[in-house]
Amino acid sequence: MRVAAIDQGTTSTRCLVVESGGEARLVASLRHAQHFPAPGRVEHDPEELLANIRTALAAAGPVDAIAIANQGESCLAWDAETGEPLSPVIVWQDARTATMLAALGSEALARSQAISGLPLDPYFSASKLAWLLQNVPAVAAARAAGRLRLGTTDAFFLDRLCNTFATDIATASRTGLLDFATLTWSGELCALHGVPMEALPPIRPVNAGFGAIDGVPVKVSIVDQQAALYGHGCRALGDTKITFGTGAFLLAVTGTGRPLGSGLLPTVAWRRRDAETVFALEGGVYDAGAALEWLRQIGLYAETHELDGFEGPSALSRGLVFVPALSGLAAPYWDRSAAPLFIGMQAATDRRDMIRAALEGIAMLTVGLIEAAATEVGTIATISIDGGLSQNAYFVSFLAAASGRSVLVPGLHEMTSLGLAELCGADVTRARGEVRCFEPDRSVSPDDHARFAAAVSKSRGWRL
Repeated sequence: MRVAAIDQGTTSTRCLVVESGGEARLVASLRHAQHFPAPGRVEHDPEELLANIRTALAAAGPVDAIAIANQGESCLAWDAETGEPLSPVIVWQDARTATMLAALGSEALARSQAISGLPLDPYFSASKLAWLLQNVPAVAAARAAGRLRLGTTDAFFLDRLCNTFATDIATASRTGLLDFATLTWSGELCALHGVPMEALPPIRPVNAGFGAIDGVPVKVSIVDQQAALYGHGCRALGDTKITFGTGAFLLAVTGTGRPLGSGLLPTVAWRRRDAETVFALEGGVYDAGAALEWLRQIGLYAETHELDGFEGPSALSRGLVFVPALSGLAAPYWDRSAAPLFIGMQAATDRRDMIRAALEGIAMLTVGLIEAAATEVGTIATISIDGGLSQNAYFVSFLAAASGRSVLVPGLHEMTSLGLAELCGADVTRARGEVRCFEPDRSVSPDDHARFAAAVSKSRGWRL
């Protein structure tokens, strides 16, 4: 079997061709524009994303199956008859609905958590869709005419590419509109946010089949992070992976029972045809690669190699701390009012020190996610990671030391694509490559943890 695995992410669209039992080959990597129309707002052009998927598929050549991963919570509105977008894609990082959600009050928060397992946070799709209905006249007009479709980006891609209006169960669990008890859209939550249920896509298993593109079946559609979890081979209780991309996202398998949360988010990992639903805990750091990109934009470094090769004591142990909260703090804080900060600088502090502190800050926030997950799933002895920062030896070594756990790095770090291919039925063992193991040492002390926790406390509430 030859699979074209499309990873449509926050900053780019990538396509790997995975041969069952053979190698994986990157055939396309296409960046798209990031639009920031106002503070706290992040948007993409849906037509640009769609065009990039088509270009990536063309580069794949003849394949037997197609699988597509999506950004998760990013969403939009479009016309049911013409397929024309009625809005930009509102990206998962977008925080425009924070005030709107706060106005719903504590009772609404409790109901959201009880039904969907998710807090009322701008991260999720529900309030974004509500905002479109309230603020974009074309969306309201399409609703009045009975022509409105609402959904995450996967539903838009599938509708336009395959003439299939559908989403998968894992993606639906990221919207804030899914009833975790029934695994169907919640009428109560749709009413709470003012989202018409009839405009939402039907929900399917992740490998149910989603039509075809130029005669090639689209066998799998799923959220990128859940695809990566599958690609890492995480199947048993407590198996944990972290993907370091624009943000950093931890998922830990909890089995077939709904997880409690423990400060993290209960989510659907996947449901395959004729199989039970598998659940997971999810936690995120909003700004991982995004924080490093910001450092590049302000001139602290120019090339990726400048992010590695540090020697001597860590910046944290020398009192220099960075809290990467450009978009606020995600789990377990859920504080959009938090602000990024450098603290502990002195006259001798240079740009290399600041870069090092940023890497350490991303790792330290990630350690908080690991500890929160361990309170529910039990002992987590090893962590499997992928994404850009998994290729940074200093970062991975620091993460192992700070977490006190072994960190595994597969030879191929495109775990989302491998998960897509494996869900299609391909054997990806060879494609995964040789796994490197980074063992913890004692270079990160309890005082370092306390120093970072104090800095996080100072960052919180700054934007109020």
